Amino acid sequence: MDNLSSKHCLPCEGGVPPLDPETIQKHLKHLGKEWKTSADCKTIFKDFHFKNYYQTMAFVNALAWMAHRENHHPDLEVGYNHCRVQYTTHAAQGLTENDFICAHQVESLNAPLEQAQCGLK
Repeated sequence: MDNLSSKHCLPCEGGVPPLDPETIQKHLKHLGKEWKTSADCKTIFKDFHFKNYYQTMAFVNALAWMAHRENHHPDLEVGYNHCRVQYTTHAAQGLTENDFICAHQVESLNAPLEQAQCGLK
């Protein structure tokens, strides 16, 4: 399987079929157990938790910049110390490789915040 963490999103204007459930499960395995799929396998999501509002917003702002760069935008639910990130490809009416590429990038954004929370940075 390709290393999705080094890829960038490709434009998707429709006509691209969604991934099959087997491929989705393979991609999820590489993301880690905290990423989940919806029952209909049309979205993936993860809840991120932070120490405070400042760290939450730093994560959201970095994620927004990354999403703009990739031109693939998640649905976000933001609270004081948490953010739920949810991906789907609306044009495909389900999940595509772009969703998993971005999820990998979100994980790399979160790594420095996790280190800061643990006092490692």
